[in-house]
Amino acid sequence: MDMDGTVYLGTRLLPGAKGFFRLLDRRGIPYLFFTNNSSKDRFLYRDKLAGMGLDVSADRIITSGEATALYLTTRTAHRRLYVLGTPSLEAELRRAGLVLAEEGVDAVVLGFDTTLTYAKLERACHLLRGGAAFVATHPDNVCPTERGPVPDCGSMAALLRKATGVRPVVVGKPSRRMVAMAIKKLGPGYRPRDVAIVGDRLYTDIRMGRRAGLTSILVLSGETRREELEKTRDIPHYVFQSVRELARAVREESPVGTRQTAVGRARLRCPA
Repeated sequence: MDMDGTVYLGTRLLPGAKGFFRLLDRRGIPYLFFTNNSSKDRFLYRDKLAGMGLDVSADRIITSGEATALYLTTRTAHRRLYVLGTPSLEAELRRAGLVLAEEGVDAVVLGFDTTLTYAKLERACHLLRGGAAFVATHPDNVCPTERGPVPDCGSMAALLRKATGVRPVVVGKPSRRMVAMAIKKLGPGYRPRDVAIVGDRLYTDIRMGRRAGLTSILVLSGETRREELEKTRDIPHYVFQSVRELARAVREESPVGTRQTAVGRARLRCPA
């Protein structure tokens, strides 16, 4: 399950979300919350969900910040980092044994930095031009909020890339590494074909699902508008207005969303 734009907007739980998770619990269907938003760690997300009435343990939440820490410690030699991120992302990286510094750094790490300043951008540009690697936690251009979309990590990365010519390595969705991490957390015996991803973005949630062999379910409660489905190559298997309609389909065991096909973008009702 994606979170921003799928389960809630800002601090408001979307209609039907609580009932959907009660239904999954009754059916014994395991699920994870899986967000590209790196401004908070899994413990803060646990508390945020609890404040909206969803009781979820921290080990059932994966963030792109956690995935970035894992990527850096297992796939690179980068240990000294200059971080453009919130205190929560900085704490996530420190917990993984990484060192935050302003001099002698191996890599610049960019997250959804709601504390971003011009001074941070200026320092990052000097480091990137000096040869530091560039790692971004996720590619989302905007984050949906109750007030409308706001600039997210992808927009900030585009600014730094334009200023320096350095392209970042992007860790979060739609990376297939995130799928392997999620399936491992679900438990032994699960394979991609056993898993569905539910999200509101075509270029992250749906693209990752299609690349990794998951069933991909788009909800139109966040970033994506229905008219975008006519132009995208990231075609979801199913489309629902929100998780409330998805819950109805699960209860009835007969999807009422529209299945997207590659042939002429035909929209078909899908049997169970």
